[in-house]
Amino acid sequence: KQCIQPYFLPSSSPVGGEQISSIGRGLCVLLGISLEDTQRELEHMVRKILNLRVFEDESGKQWSKSVMDKQYEVLCVSQFTLQCILKGNKPDYHMAMPTDQAECFYNNFLEQLRRAYKPELVKDGKFGAYMQVHIQNDGPVTIELESPAATVDPKQLTKLEKQQQRKEKTRTKVPSESSRERNAPRNKDDPSASSGAEGDVSSEREP
Repeated sequence: KQCIQPYFLPSSSPVGGEQISSIGRGLCVLLGISLEDTQRELEHMVRKILNLRVFEDESGKQWSKSVMDKQYEVLCVSQFTLQCILKGNKPDYHMAMPTDQAECFYNNFLEQLRRAYKPELVKDGKFGAYMQVHIQNDGPVTIELESPAATVDPKQLTKLEKQQQRKEKTRTKVPSESSRERNAPRNKDDPSASSGAEGDVSSEREP
């Protein structure tokens, strides 16, 4: 599941003392990529970011216009810490997509965002770099967006899969009562031996 936080700004993202990206008024998107994110989630988030009505219209009415309506800029910053899960007081990031896969996903996200909007109005930081992101948050307003797909903890999923495998093995190794009875050898002197199923009196013949 993706978590994205858009902000009002201006904002910039310096790296090592050098400013590599900045925008005027618009949205600063902090993108947290989950290891379960797919193309479907990516497309959903691109649509939401560009169409989210968080700006005022010409008459000053709030929550009326999107970043596309106003022709404002978008600054995207990859932030894996949005996928944080707290274990007590210690942050755990096992739900974040591994770096090599996340970089490809992030670049694909930028490409689709630029394709759906205006490429010159979409800026980004430096993936994987330690950045000082300066955000002038107007309002302040912060909105968290999540894709509609359900989240499944991979550790929990693995646990459920192992339980299912154990159940399958149990079914294979331990036959049911009825199957043991069907496979048991019949005694010739057993009057039910010729009757088919046990207790099926309709198949018994008169002497």
